[in-house]
Order: sequence, then structure tokens, then C-alpha cells
Amino acid sequence: MLHRIWLGFFVLAFACGVYQWLGPGDYAVFQRMVAALFDMAALSVELAIGLIGLMALWLGVVKVGEASGLIDKLSRALSPLFTRLMPDVPAGHPAISSMTLNLSANILGLDNAATPLGIKAMQDLQSLNPRPDVASNAQILFLVLNTSAVTLFPVTILLYRAQLGAPDPAAVFIPILIATSCSTLAGLLVTAWVQRIRLWDTVVLCFLLGGAVLLLALIAWFATLGAQELQRQSSLFSNLLIIGLVLLFLLSAHWRGVNVYDSFIEGAREGFATAVGIIPYLLAMLVAIGVFRASGALDLLLGAVRGLVALGGWDARWVDALPTALMKPLSGSGARAMMIDTMHSFGVDSFQGRLAATLQGSTETTFYVLAVYFGAVGIRHARHALACGLAADAAGMTAAIAVAYWFYG
Repeated sequence: MLHRIWLGFFVLAFACGVYQWLGPGDYAVFQRMVAALFDMAALSVELAIGLIGLMALWLGVVKVGEASGLIDKLSRALSPLFTRLMPDVPAGHPAISSMTLNLSANILGLDNAATPLGIKAMQDLQSLNPRPDVASNAQILFLVLNTSAVTLFPVTILLYRAQLGAPDPAAVFIPILIATSCSTLAGLLVTAWVQRIRLWDTVVLCFLLGGAVLLLALIAWFATLGAQELQRQSSLFSNLLIIGLVLLFLLSAHWRGVNVYDSFIEGAREGFATAVGIIPYLLAMLVAIGVFRASGALDLLLGAVRGLVALGGWDARWVDALPTALMKPLSGSGARAMMIDTMHSFGVDSFQGRLAATLQGSTETTFYVLAVYFGAVGIRHARHALACGLAADAAGMTAAIAVAYWFYG
């Protein structure tokens, strides 16, 4: 499936390039497409090199955590939930704790920590995969939950709003939380339907209801905080959690008589090798996306949507923020640029500006995550992973538009 999608990007890009050349007379379109090939090739290596340090650091820390015994305790505590959602994963397997650490990092908005931990979780799940080149059900469910994970602290979005002069940068916080929660729920439901997972199991329902109650309590607390206090509390909590977790692993392992330094080095060495192995997969996906953007295909799609909305006589303000939504599954940096451009063009606190911020926080970069996570373990056949991930994206974006009209009018 991945090879068809990859080829489809190039075919659509070339078709759009020909249209731009023969129609509007854009003679530079193919020059931009060729430039995108080389730019994305360079970017893929830059991203992988930047990831080497993070991978080495966090896999070193995780290796120390495994030696301390704390990660094993965490996996045993959550085994009742994951063994029902992922029947192929045995109780107490290291994959459970790895997935928990990754999803926790995503929830807290810790992008730098989430990616290495997610790759570690995918590697642990790969050890249970009977067909190494085909994604297992557990790997697909984990990837969908990763790309649609609830984000409690969208700090980056709040900072951009503050830089662009928003008097209340945190005004989009609750709409983002609602939208990303819808994305997560939709991703879980769609994947459970495809994989025939029994979500009405008592244990699963208890975990889900408990998480919902905790989420609502956090929303109620956050709603009482001002913009500056919200940013301060989220930054403090996130950073304190990171350094506290690292220190807890180190001290626990030392108390058990583990050679902490050697354990860290062993994990860091694994992280280095993993980051280098990602480069070909990242290169393939980014090059395809870059050519697709440079061909003007995204602009043509946006124009078509605007025309359909106009024919229906509906309010078209949300279409102005649609570039962020269309770019988000493809590129995080591209979507961020689209969000900033919308805020700058229409005003940071305009309907379009606030909707763009909400769309940016509603979901994750599905194609990027799929390329990196599956590429790290050599999976070539994604099965229903992409379809379920895009379904979660669509739900998050639809919820973002609906909640924007609800909150912003």
C-alpha cells in the first residue's frame, strides 16, 4: 500500500505540474518541483542527524529504566488494558511500558521525547511480529493512537500566538483539547472496528472512563488559569516531569546495584543505529510530499473546496484556515508555516487565525510518523494503518471546525 501512495504523490504532482504549465502558463513549476526534490533530500538527512542525539539520549535513559525495574512495574500495571486492546502482546511485555511512555510524552507535548520513545515501542512490538515486513494489529493501533494522541499542553501554538500579539494566547487551549480528544476517540473506534476489538470489555471501559474523568478535571482546572499562568504551569510540569523521570531511573538503577553508565551507553548505541536506519524511509516520504506541494496540487485542492462551499451557499471562513489542515498529515513544519501565514494574513485573533491554531493542535503528522516508525523496523506493508490514521485526522479536523464555530462564532 505504501508504494502505491508514494507513487500516487508523484503522479498527481506531475499532472498538476502539466496543468500549471499548459493552463496558467507557469513555466517555473517544474523548476520548483526539481528544487523540492533536492531540498527535501537534504532536509531528510538533517532531520535524521538531529534525531541521532535524541534517539541516543532517550534510548539510553530507557535502558537505565529497564535495568531499574520501574519500567517492568509500569508494564505490569497497564497490562490488563493493553492485553485487551492488543491481544497479541503478552502481559508484562516491555512494549507496554514503551507505549505508555510514548503516549504520555505525546499527551504532555514533549515532541523531542515522544519520537525516540515511540520508535522504541515500535521495535518492542516488532519482536512479537511474525511477519517482519507487514504491520501487525498491535503496531497499527499504536501508530494510530500516537498520531491522534490527546495533547494537554500545546505550548508551541500558544507561544506563536503570543509572539503575534494575541492578548490571550491560551484562548484556543480548550478548543484544541476538545478537537484532539475527538481525534483520539475516532482513531480508537475505527481501528477497533477494523480489528474487531471489544471496547465494551469491563476493564477497557474502566480505563477509558477513568481517563475521561481525569481529562475533564484537568480541563476544569486549566479553565481557571490565565494565559500566562497556563503557559507557566504547563512548561514547569513538562520540564519537571522529564528531569524527574531521568533522575528516578538513575537513582533506582543505582540502588539495585546496576552499572548506570554502561546501561546508558548500551541504550545510546542502539539509538544511534536506529536513527541512521530511518534515513531512507524518511527521504522517500519527504521527497514525495515536497514535490506534491511544489506542483501546486495543494492550491488546486483548496480552490476546489472553496468553489464547492460557495455553490452550497455556506459560510466559507473556515476554508481560509484549511491549508493548515491539509498540510498537517504531511508535514509538521509545513502546517506550522500555514498556521502562521493564516494568523498573519487574517489576524491572530480572527476566526481564521484561531481556527488555524485549533487545527494545528487537533492531530499529528500521520505520513511522517508512519514513515519514521515503520521505517525504523523495516515494515513495508502498512495494511490499514494509514486509512485509520487519516480517519482520526479527519475527525480531529472536523471537530476543530465545529468547535471553532461554537467558541468563536
